[in-house]
Amino acid sequence: MLTFHWLLSTAAALVAVAALVRARRVAKRLERLTESYWELRYEHGQLRSRLAKLEPREGPDAAADTPPAQGGSQFVPLSSLRR
Repeated sequence: MLTFHWLLSTAAALVAVAALVRARRVAKRLERLTESYWELRYEHGQLRSRLAKLEPREGPDAAADTPPAQGGSQFVPLSSLRR
């Protein structure tokens, strides 16, 4: 009976180690997928802004996709804010 308990404990330890190894692999894969997702979102935004510069859209949804006007945000030097 004692041998059965040792075998069961060893099997449980092996299953736990296998689960830990698999969880680490899945975590690494999730990290890579998350990084790829954010890279693709960044590239998509870059391409969308380049396309908007090349081809201005027409229609009712054009205002939602166009970037803000150039005069909307400008550089303000800190020296002017101190006055």
